[in-house]
Amino acid sequence: MIIKVNNLVKRYDDLIALDHFNLEVKEGEIFGLLGPNGSGKTTAINCILSLLKYDKGTIEVYGRPMAPDAYDIKRNIGIIMQNVAVFDELTVYENIDYFCGMYIKDKKKRRELVEEAIEFVELDSFRKFLPKKLSGGLLRRLNIACGIAHKPKLIILDEPTVAVDPQSRRKILEGIRKLNDDGATIVYTSHYMEEVEEICTRIAIMDKGKVIALGTKDELKGMINSGEKITVEILEHNPDILEGVRSLPNIVSAEFNDNMLVAKSRRGKNNLSALLEYLRSSQINVGRIYSEPPTLNDVFLEITGKELRDHA
Repeated sequence: MIIKVNNLVKRYDDLIALDHFNLEVKEGEIFGLLGPNGSGKTTAINCILSLLKYDKGTIEVYGRPMAPDAYDIKRNIGIIMQNVAVFDELTVYENIDYFCGMYIKDKKKRRELVEEAIEFVELDSFRKFLPKKLSGGLLRRLNIACGIAHKPKLIILDEPTVAVDPQSRRKILEGIRKLNDDGATIVYTSHYMEEVEEICTRIAIMDKGKVIALGTKDELKGMINSGEKITVEILEHNPDILEGVRSLPNIVSAEFNDNMLVAKSRRGKNNLSALLEYLRSSQINVGRIYSEPPTLNDVFLEITGKELRDHA
């Protein structure tokens, strides 16, 4: 076990930021911490890294108690925090070299690692640029390079794609997969459920300082009763069909969005075919048809009664 957190409690005066928080991260996985802003993700990361004192609980990394002066453990950890942390007066190359130099003293080896990191985040054309000359997406990629240049075995990324353009976001996600393929264990926090669902092997959903659900994306979706969302284009708009659709077995709700009928179902077989059979028997002409499986937002909604998106 790479990370083991047991019964962690962190208070800020009357606010309980972590409420008996538990976590286990296995070697070689991409572990996702998913939750809305304010759910405790960043506080948990800061406690694991011994950047914050906590009130109760235990934290082990690589099977040993984590502490502020556990430098031999910290050498094997790469940290990419939500707020970009680079030096404004240093170039791209100099920034990466500085952070790599905190762990690697041999100049020749460090030079090789810095070049690898620059190539990895595709910043070769920007190596002499100061950070203020970089776009938000490029700045995020520089931040990642500074955190991973020393080849850590454990990499923690806290909301690394916040406020970046789609191209940079795609590059970052591809880079995370590559780091994992090369042997790194990844802890990835986000409130973007699509990203977590795409890249993480296991996911913990957080709310109010607790892990409220844990498993693979399929295991999480199997915990709830929500089924597929079916969207059907109705060529001849007829609001009277809503009552009939809502009466079908396993249909939870049905609404019109312009000329699109959107029906949400419970878990079960043949929900789509039953809906289409009803529309056919009612002589309703249909166009395009979409069927989407439940999302992690549906898991969060069913467990907490609120939308994950609404709190991001």
